Amino acid sequence: MQNIPSVDLRDFLSDDPARKQKFVNEIGKAYEEIGFVALKGHFLDDKLVDELYSEVRNFFNLPLEVKEKYEIPGIGGQRGYVSFGKEHAKGRSAGDLKEFWHFGQYVSEGSKYASEYPENVTVTELPKFNAVGKEAYQMLEKTGIYVLRALAIYIGLDEFYFDKYIKDGNSILRPIHYPPITDEPKDGAVRAAAHGDINLITLLMGAQGKGLQVQNHDGQWIDAIAEPDELVINVGDMLSRHTNNKLKSTIHQVVNPPRELWGTSRFSIPFFMHPVGDMSLNCLENCIDADHPKLYDDITAGDFLYERLVDLGLIKK
Repeated sequence: MQNIPSVDLRDFLSDDPARKQKFVNEIGKAYEEIGFVALKGHFLDDKLVDELYSEVRNFFNLPLEVKEKYEIPGIGGQRGYVSFGKEHAKGRSAGDLKEFWHFGQYVSEGSKYASEYPENVTVTELPKFNAVGKEAYQMLEKTGIYVLRALAIYIGLDEFYFDKYIKDGNSILRPIHYPPITDEPKDGAVRAAAHGDINLITLLMGAQGKGLQVQNHDGQWIDAIAEPDELVINVGDMLSRHTNNKLKSTIHQVVNPPRELWGTSRFSIPFFMHPVGDMSLNCLENCIDADHPKLYDDITAGDFLYERLVDLGLIKK
């Protein structure tokens, strides 16, 4: 496969069973073959997207000493600011050429998970930053719920199988700034080294230009470029484990631009959709058979996340 398939969520949301099944078949096939799609018909409107990018640029333009006020020790970077070069891909020591922010879950009142998550961090210098981030978080989460409903149908589960795990899940909205490159990167550092995502699915804003690349099953890197009204959505390692690799988590990277464009910033905003920590990621029985033996050990989502945050250098053992 040489490009990212495009699907339209409005097919799934329609009252026409044939259109709904068409979406299920298209997204399921794409996730079996390459693990990425470009999605139209999501719940983010143009006004919200513009406001979010404006607030994100405003934040990353703040002086470093102001941003560093919001880097919270002891929480593995799960809320607030994470400074340039702190995160690296699993198996690499060179830090990625990026800084980022984390918005986390807005837990429902009385939820048993309220005590498990750090508080979201309020940026006092930017009065609209947190409100716009919360609205975008909730619209991306809403979109992700329907994508997971389609995938549940595709793999033979009840349509609403994932709903109970996503409600109050440990999802993260991560605005990322890849600053201009001023010197030759050391140790082959790139904006985001080759990696698979940790979570169930990732919904990515800001893949309209070259930079994001996906590795197809022939080992070739292909550009993943979406239209302005599309999100790029990929399978993460949690969903890959849970489906015994029927739905594939695909290795991807953000490469450095050509040298003549080193002086430019890049912004992207992924939403990492996580379940609650006590969800079992054990391989589903209906994804195991004689031709597809069980590939992964049993583990919970919370334990798997902890292991990966250690691998990424965000938690020190």
